[in-house]
Amino acid sequence: MTEEMYSVEQVADRLNLHVRTVRGYIRSGRLRAVRIGKQYRIAASDLDALTGQAPAATRASGPAEVSSIVQIDGVDRAAADRLGTLVLTSANTGHDQAHPLRVQTVHDEERHRMKIIILGDPAATAELLHLLDAVLNADNGLLDREVRDV
Repeated sequence: MTEEMYSVEQVADRLNLHVRTVRGYIRSGRLRAVRIGKQYRIAASDLDALTGQAPAATRASGPAEVSSIVQIDGVDRAAADRLGTLVLTSANTGHDQAHPLRVQTVHDEERHRMKIIILGDPAATAELLHLLDAVLNADNGLLDREVRDV
């Protein structure tokens, strides 16, 4: 992958500066440049560093992703299975199929504890968390025991 290189004149035009000012930045070390023959060339990443912009490789290039872990205490195996089925079904329906939610459930039988790990789009994750909140705080018989969201 080759990085785009600019001449002193191109940098001056981009920054709306005089050519002598750009050369002064180079001489003082404020702007990194490579000398090729009698001319300077400035890499795009060095120009970004001077202007305070993030390099192109580190700029956000897609949708944001959220990761959430929900821990629920006081859950037996049967309740964990029912809750896991509900969460997985909800995650797999009605969302953008190009960016699906990824959900994993884990049940610790000794501690009667369940963890639900959710990775995905912020809006879809929030929707799933709202569903979980409604189910955990409702008296609908889905969970046999008193459940506490941690």
